[in-house]
Amino acid sequence: MAEDRNKFLNESGKAGLILAGVAIAYFLLTTWIGKIEGMGALSMVIGFVLWAGKVALCIWLMVKFLRKFAEENEKNRSRTFRFGMMVALCSALVYSAVYFAYVSIIAPDTFSNAVDTMLQSYSSFMTSEDLDRVANLEPSMPTISFFINLIWCWLFGTIVSAIASSNICGNDNPFDE
Repeated sequence: MAEDRNKFLNESGKAGLILAGVAIAYFLLTTWIGKIEGMGALSMVIGFVLWAGKVALCIWLMVKFLRKFAEENEKNRSRTFRFGMMVALCSALVYSAVYFAYVSIIAPDTFSNAVDTMLQSYSSFMTSEDLDRVANLEPSMPTISFFINLIWCWLFGTIVSAIASSNICGNDNPFDE
């Protein structure tokens, strides 16, 4: 039983690292492209193509990992679904941690530039209290973004896992066990 659990966690961790690697590569590429001067609308098109490619590749990889897990183990939808949820959680944790490190250590001015731009753009519409609230929120933004990324990535992976496990293993209820 313990050996089975360790295999489950090891396999889901490896798959999660691969998915996180795809998301991190996308993040680094789009960050690098955003720093190139004079790209204009081309950077938006490239960014959209990269985003669509990342989403398609992540979905394809998740289905591939779930199919491999279901074939190596009994084709049990709830177990396959739980494996996918664990893959999504591992991937979300790694990606969110890398993003947090980037905005906290490598580029700590990321949110200050965004807040400054927002304050300049909306200062005529906001009261001084609103402007102070926004300015006071800035130090918390790396932490907030960590949890937003973590929740979003995990939910997306969970939804993909639910749909894929249904297609791979049949129509039994994934929440039975």
